[in-house]
Amino acid sequence: MPGEKIGFIGLGAMGDGMTRNLLRAGYAVCGYDKNAEAMARLAAAGGAAATGPSVAAVDAALLLVCVFSADQAEDVLFGEDGAAAQLPQGATVVMHTTMAPEHARAMAERLAATGQLFLDAPVTGGKRGADEGTLTVIASGPDAAMAAAQGAFDAMGSRVYRIGAQVGAASTVKMINQLLVGIHIVAAAEGIALAARAGADPKLVYEVITHGQGNSLAFESRVPDIFARDYAPRGVVDILTKDLGIVTRAAAALNFPLPLTATALQQFLAAAASGHGGEDAGAVVKVYERLAGIDVAAAAESGGEG
Repeated sequence: MPGEKIGFIGLGAMGDGMTRNLLRAGYAVCGYDKNAEAMARLAAAGGAAATGPSVAAVDAALLLVCVFSADQAEDVLFGEDGAAAQLPQGATVVMHTTMAPEHARAMAERLAATGQLFLDAPVTGGKRGADEGTLTVIASGPDAAMAAAQGAFDAMGSRVYRIGAQVGAASTVKMINQLLVGIHIVAAAEGIALAARAGADPKLVYEVITHGQGNSLAFESRVPDIFARDYAPRGVVDILTKDLGIVTRAAAALNFPLPLTATALQQFLAAAASGHGGEDAGAVVKVYERLAGIDVAAAAESGGEG
C-alpha cells in the first residue's frame, strides 16, 4: 500500500521507470544498482539509494528484482551482501527478471525455507511501458504473494495476467512472448533491408506494410527508429540474445524444434558480435546492411534511390 517501503534491485532502463512510478504512487522506494548514475537518478526522483542489496531489503515487505539474468538475480538475493538474509519473515520477493522456469522455482524453494514468499512476475512493454506505467505483468505464485504485490503492479502497469499459483508458469509465458518478439524484430529488419537492397522506397514500403497483414508491432515501432538511426536502448540486442537462448534451451529439453527462433538468435548473436549488443534490438538491421552493402536510413532519405 502507498507509504510502505519497497526494496528495488536493478535500476537500469526498465527499473528506472518502474521505480519512478512507484514513487509517484506514494511508495517509499529504497533501491540498489551497481551503476552510480542510476542510483543518483533514483535519489533525485525521491527514492533512497541503498549501499547494497541487503540494505535495500531491510524492513521491506516487498522486494522487486529487475536485473539482467538469473545469475545476477541469484547473486543479489543469495550472494555476498545478498538481500534474502535481511528480508523480514513473510516478505515477498517479486522477480521481474526474465529467466527459465526452473530457475524461478529454485529461488522460490530457497526463500520458502527461510520464510519468504516468491512471485514469478516477468514484465513486457519495454522501456516505454516502464516509463509510462503501462507494463504488462505476467505473474504466478501463491495468493498471499499476489495480494502483497498487487498495489505495486497497479502503479507500474496497465495489465496484470495471473497465470496461476505455480511458480514458473509466468516465466513459461514470458518465454513465448520473447520468442515472438525476437522473430518479429528480425523479420522487420530483414524485410526493410530487402526493400532498400531492391531499390524500393523504404518509407513507402513502411506505409504499405503497416496497413496490411504483413504488419507487426515490431515492424511498426522499430522501422521508424531504423530510418532515424536511433538505436538508443529500449530493449537491447544482448537481452534478446539472452532470452532467445533461454527459449532454445527450454525447447531442447522438451525435444521441441524451434527453427525460426534459432535463426533469429543467430542474427542477434551476429549483431552482438559486431559490437551492437548494447544497442536497441532494431540494430539487428546492421547485420543485413553490412552483408548487403546498404544503408537503410540513407535509402529512406533518398526515396529508395541511394
